[in-house]
Amino acid sequence: MEKLSAWIKNASAKGAIPVLAGRNGDMDTIGSAVALATSNPNMLACGLHMGRLAKRLCEELGAPFRKLSTKPVWPEKIGGIIIVDAASEKQTGIELPEGVPKCVIDHHATSDWKFGENDLEIRTNARSTTQMVFQYLQNSNPAVLTDEVRKLLLAGLITDTGRFKHADMDALNSAVNILDGAGFEYQEFVEDVQSETISPSDRGAILKALSRCQSTDSGPWNLVHTHAGIHEGKVASLILQTGAEIALVSRNRDGETRLTARAPRSITKAGINLGKIMQTIAEKLGGEGGGHDGAAGWTGKSDRISAETAFINIVANQGRMKNES
Repeated sequence: MEKLSAWIKNASAKGAIPVLAGRNGDMDTIGSAVALATSNPNMLACGLHMGRLAKRLCEELGAPFRKLSTKPVWPEKIGGIIIVDAASEKQTGIELPEGVPKCVIDHHATSDWKFGENDLEIRTNARSTTQMVFQYLQNSNPAVLTDEVRKLLLAGLITDTGRFKHADMDALNSAVNILDGAGFEYQEFVEDVQSETISPSDRGAILKALSRCQSTDSGPWNLVHTHAGIHEGKVASLILQTGAEIALVSRNRDGETRLTARAPRSITKAGINLGKIMQTIAEKLGGEGGGHDGAAGWTGKSDRISAETAFINIVANQGRMKNES
């Protein structure tokens, strides 16, 4: 993290440093952006969108976050821009300022970034970007690790590991270290993170999506797919609870198609990497795709059926490793 400290010091001496979140606005990207921005007065967390949980927690904790348009008006003097939890510029949904040094902090297995001489990439195999941000803050500026910042970091880690179902030893150790010295109770905080008010109309949409599920044997894999207009990630998680090996949920809205896929750890260990599959779809159909081995997505202009078919065909050609454990 010494390179990151040096990059931030150099950039902040030249001007403002926007800390840009990924356009999906999930808890990991928003928590990372806001927490990192607390470490320097020249930084401000910003982005195109905030998910429901991220918006609620930021409001409850008084965490500053500026929502941007797709073509924002940037400060006159920018020393650099930091992008957190985004595997490509497209995943920010924002037109980045030209000629400004960038620093990308990310943990996705796939990446489409191109870097120049003054740019910096911080990429690890961490289970969440908030792990990486916590490590940086712990080493460089531990004084900013207030309870509010720790909650944002922990919420990002909890959600990006699927409530620790996809956690490894480093992720668990990060959670312990985030909680070390915290003035809040873990169990109570987890209940707050997991609590979600679903309206009757949303509940009906989720049930309708589940009623459309189709089970398909795609090569050596069992895949259950459906289409939904809302809560695609939740629908995919519910599908996995039925015992499906791979869950695929598609959505088409305003001429744009999105695929959301989930797989349990046992299936990623057997040979499935959803992030790479979504990246392959982007290469074939255009758009942008990527993510983790067990949770990934793709967005593009192809029609829903073509996108689903491409996903199913790619999965069918993935060999299954023997001696699964």
